[in-house]
Order: sequence, then structure tokens, then C-alpha cells
Amino acid sequence: MTGTRERIVNAGAELLRRNGYTGTGVKQIVEAAKAPFGSLYHFFPGGKEQLGEEVIRTSGMMYLALFEIFFADEPDLIHGIEACFANAAETLEATDYADACPIATVALEVASTNEKLRTATADVFTAWIETGAEKLGKYGLEPEAARRLTIALVNSLEGAFVLSRSLRDTEALEVAGASSVAFARTLLTS
Repeated sequence: MTGTRERIVNAGAELLRRNGYTGTGVKQIVEAAKAPFGSLYHFFPGGKEQLGEEVIRTSGMMYLALFEIFFADEPDLIHGIEACFANAAETLEATDYADACPIATVALEVASTNEKLRTATADVFTAWIETGAEKLGKYGLEPEAARRLTIALVNSLEGAFVLSRSLRDTEALEVAGASSVAFARTLLTS
């Protein structure tokens, strides 16, 4: 059975991913978590901002683990990239375009208004880039090329999420995936 704190974090992650930071209220979070209202402040005395920071950091590491899983099951870099974008498209369609990346959703909202949450999103993106570059380097890419490809993958995926959610169509993810594969092939042959 999941503890109250973990239920609050999980509910917060789902709601922030779907509604953003400003579109999510603490009452919604505790209701979704099936937790008493005061428990949010018990576990997060800093309120919504502290919870938001925890959600960003926790969700960010969960998404990083998904990236690693997609690549672990694939025979090579190209198939890993294709799987990553295909799974993202499947998730969007299966959730009626509601579930994209909670990190980007929040980052777009708070980058200029909330330094604590901006820092949390920056830390997550930095971890993704550093870990991704390390993992992609195992496919024979030089460190700088692996870093550039990782940044391109994050950019492409996050940008495609925005377009796909807005247009309610996965074409942007398909195009971004194909572009990422083309860039990877260029880097592998140079």
C-alpha cells in the first residue's frame, strides 16, 4: 500500500503534467491522493511550492528511467530513438493527449516567475543531458556528439509534445523522431 506522502507526490505529478503548476490547486491534489487536507502541509510545510519542487525532481528521475528502459531493450541507437518517440506518441494517444512531460509543462510556466521551481526543472534537464550523453556514448559517439544528440532528443521530444497536445495529433512526434534518427545517423557516420 502506498503511503500518504507518496500518494500526494504521485497525484501532484499527474495533475501538474495535465494542468500545469498554476492550473493545479492543493485541494485538487489532496482529493486525488485521497488524503486529508492537512497532510499536504504536514509532509510539505512549504505548501504547493515545496510539493511542486518534489514532484519535479521525482518525476524527472522517473522519466529518465523510462529513457534508459527504452534504450536498454533496443539493439542499437537508432531503434532506441524510434522506440522513445513511438512510445511517447502511444502514451499521448492513450491518454487523449493529456499526459506529456510534467517537467516541460511546469518549466514553461515558471521559468521567469519562480526561481525555486525553475532551478528544479533546470536540475532535471541537466541530469537528463548528462545521463543521456553518458548512455548514448556507449553507442560509439564521441562525448560532445553524444551530448549534442541528447540535447537534440530532449528538444525534439519536448517541442513535439507541445505541438502534439495542441494539435491533438502525433504527427509532430513522428517528424521529430525521424529528424532525431537522421541526426543520429549523421553523428554515427562522422
